[in-house]
Amino acid sequence: MSQPSSPTPGPSSPASSGSDVRTGSPWAAGGTMFAGVLLFVDGVLGVLKGIAGIATNDVYARINDYVFKFSVSSWGWIHLVLGVILIIVGWGILSGRTWARVLGVVIASLTLIANFMWLPYQPVWAVVTIAIDIFVIWALCTDRSRDRSRTVV
Repeated sequence: MSQPSSPTPGPSSPASSGSDVRTGSPWAAGGTMFAGVLLFVDGVLGVLKGIAGIATNDVYARINDYVFKFSVSSWGWIHLVLGVILIIVGWGILSGRTWARVLGVVIASLTLIANFMWLPYQPVWAVVTIAIDIFVIWALCTDRSRDRSRTVV
């Protein structure tokens, strides 16, 4: 006689554990930590760009007719201020602060716009910074790893 067998204890099914919530791309989850590092490094580079622009007017190319023409010293102050903010936000992301993830998207967007306007002065550095900012925005917007802690079991 066979007796009905009871299910063996083991991992619960996905439907009962609440793990069916999409957690986002693994690239984005790992990318969030990398985004924090990139924001921190981008902030340090911004501070250095700012100091170079403030210290001497001959560091960056002079543009004659450009729509977004500022003095080199003005660009230096813009990069210095954005750089300090990027360092703080990068540190916040590395510390796991929620405010830093939100502010990271905002400040990376502003830095992206500023570097687009700065393209004629230093095209290589501007393009590198724009690429970093695009990755940071993508990683911070697509990471859903924190949503798992809010899931009710």
